Amino acid sequence: MDRAHAADDLELFLAQRGKPLLRAAVLLTGSQEAGEDLLQAALERLFRRRASITGDPEAYLRKTLYHLAADGWRQQGLFRRKYLLLRPLQPAVVQDRTDEVDRRDALIRLLLQLPPRQRAVIVLRYWEQLNEAEAADILGCTVGTVKSTTARALARLRQLSAARPEADASHGQGTAV
Repeated sequence: MDRAHAADDLELFLAQRGKPLLRAAVLLTGSQEAGEDLLQAALERLFRRRASITGDPEAYLRKTLYHLAADGWRQQGLFRRKYLLLRPLQPAVVQDRTDEVDRRDALIRLLLQLPPRQRAVIVLRYWEQLNEAEAADILGCTVGTVKSTTARALARLRQLSAARPEADASHGQGTAV
């Protein structure tokens, strides 16, 4: 009975908070499939340790998501180079031509070029809209570290954005209608 009750609670929790959690996982990993895998791994940890978790299970789950993502980045240090090698082999995707989708796609591509901690801070602060103290708690660091990492990440995003020649071309095409 206890196991069935816990499964019902987890199902209700996922129905209410699953989409934002999946969105965060996708942003951390860069793809829908990897995000789903990351969320699944975090949920498995939550379910195994549910008896010992005090407080908000979502906070535990979010912290687990970010830690698992960081562990994955450390374990796959060569992932970025391998990903770039495999990228041309993937079939071309017809992209939606709306400006919003194009900007979001460009931003995610820029995010994937950031180091893991900088990416996590940007996702926590701007997508998850957490304050510095909440982000620091999830990442297990100080507020000062979150502030400095955010500043470095934003500066790097500006630098990467300015270096993208297709960014200028796409903006010019969208306005000449």
